[in-house]
Amino acid sequence: MRRSIARIRQKIRDRQLLFNTFLFLCLVRLGLRFLPFRTLQKIVDRLSQAPPKHSEPLSIGKIVWAIETGTRYMPGGVKCLARALVAQTMMKQHGHPCELRIGVAKGETGELEAHAWVEHRGKVAIGYLSDLQRYVPMPSYGSR
Repeated sequence: MRRSIARIRQKIRDRQLLFNTFLFLCLVRLGLRFLPFRTLQKIVDRLSQAPPKHSEPLSIGKIVWAIETGTRYMPGGVKCLARALVAQTMMKQHGHPCELRIGVAKGETGELEAHAWVEHRGKVAIGYLSDLQRYVPMPSYGSR
């Protein structure tokens, strides 16, 4: 009986996490569309300093799972920068040191391409690509 109750509680927590992550992805997506990046970055930095209320610490795997799952249900999808900003914020809130990385590369036809990812202790936590090494990272937007 206790296991059943624990599983039900975990499912409720997972659904709450997914709902909150989905809303946060929506807000960041809107912010990227309508706000200057520096303004959005300041807002996200402030949010990342405030630990979530009534929440137990989340693992990096759980944070990535929530973002990946929330992204699947987002109409029109979510670009890598929005996903990386949400991941960075959530990871900081839960005490995981991380760095937001933005890299640029030249495409096959000469156009500029960009990609964003988050690193935790030198490893890609979210935003991994098989050809990630071709992106030249810009200065880091790490934890302060």
